[in-house]
Amino acid sequence: MKQIMLITDGCSNVGESPVLAAALARQEGITVNVVGIVDYGTIGELGSAEISEIAKAGGGMSRLSGTEKLAQTMQMMTRKTVVQTIQHAVNKELRQILGGSEMEDLPPEKRSQVVEVIDELSENSPLEVALLIDASASMKPKLPAVENAIRDMMLSLGARNGRSSLAVFHFPGKHGGEDAVLDLDWTTNLESVRSIFQHLSMRGATPTGPAILKVIEFFRYGTLKGQSNENWPVESGQGEGMLGDYVV
Repeated sequence: MKQIMLITDGCSNVGESPVLAAALARQEGITVNVVGIVDYGTIGELGSAEISEIAKAGGGMSRLSGTEKLAQTMQMMTRKTVVQTIQHAVNKELRQILGGSEMEDLPPEKRSQVVEVIDELSENSPLEVALLIDASASMKPKLPAVENAIRDMMLSLGARNGRSSLAVFHFPGKHGGEDAVLDLDWTTNLESVRSIFQHLSMRGATPTGPAILKVIEFFRYGTLKGQSNENWPVESGQGEGMLGDYVV
C-alpha cells in the first residue's frame, strides 16, 4: 500500500494544479492524505478549501490540525486510510466473487469474518508512506511541530506487524526548478529521521502540484530523476488478490 502524506498550509501558487496531481496519484494506486496547518482569515479559508480538494481527488483524508495535535492527527489518518484502502480492495473482490455484492450485503456472521480479515490485513500488509512537507516561508514557525510529529509517526509505524517504510520530501528546493527534494530515502530506522531538519531552508513559493508529481515519479522509478533503481525494494502481492486464503 502506498500513501502520500502532505503537510501544508495550502494556497499553492506555482505550477500544475495539486488537485489534478493528486488525481493522477490515485490513478497510480497512491492515496493522498493532507494535514493542513492553516492560518486565520481569508488565506486560511482558501488554504483549507484547497487541502480538502487535494485529499478528495487523491482518494484520501484531510484534516486541519493545530501544531499541538499534529502528531496524533497524522497517526490517525495513516492508519485509518490503510483500513479504507484494504476495505476498498476487499469490496472489489467480493463483487467479483459474489456477483456484484459488497460487504454490507453479507449476512452478519460473514460480514464479521470479513471485518476480521480487514483488521488483520491492515496490521500486517506492507506500507509505504511518502511524507511531503511544505517548506515555503509561511511554514517556518510550524516546523518544530512537524519534526516532532514525524518522530512520533515513525514510532507508530514501527509498532505495526507489517513492514512500514517512510520517505521524506520537502518543497520547494533551494534552486530554481527544484520542485521537491528527497530528504530521506525509504527507511524503517527512527534515528535516520532526526537529521533531516538540520538543512531545511524555509523559503519561496508553494509548488504543491509539481511536488506531488515528483513524489509520484519517485514511487514509479525509485528516484526523482526518472531512472529506475534495480536495488529499490519492490512490493509484491498488492492490489487484487489481497484476500488470498481468507476467501473460499
